Amino acid sequence: MDNLPCQKIIGEMPIIIKIRELYKLFYKYLILFPKKDKYTLGAKCENYILATLELLLAAGNAPKSDKLRLIRQASIKFDTLKFFIRVSRELDVLDFKKYLELQKRLQEIGLMLGGWLRSLDNR
Repeated sequence: MDNLPCQKIIGEMPIIIKIRELYKLFYKYLILFPKKDKYTLGAKCENYILATLELLLAAGNAPKSDKLRLIRQASIKFDTLKFFIRVSRELDVLDFKKYLELQKRLQEIGLMLGGWLRSLDNR
């Protein structure tokens, strides 16, 4: 029970809120994916969103000595997510409007993630 206030604060970190919003938006789009893409490319994107979220939540709870490693891992997962989102657009699985909306959110999260990484790298 003692960890509840800490958990609540970490869940309200701006980057966590942005990723949660990204996940909810992607989930709505995933329902519209063609069946053949929903369980392959769509599931891959969903898994990378969740993996990034898990690593960032872990970093929020981690001792300083582990934060940099976890944020770097999250950054790799996030870059892979961006790749698969781009491929979804190139294969016309995502229409241009949906892709732009996802890209906007990905860019915001990327800036936040990069800032967090730089702040830890400079220590």
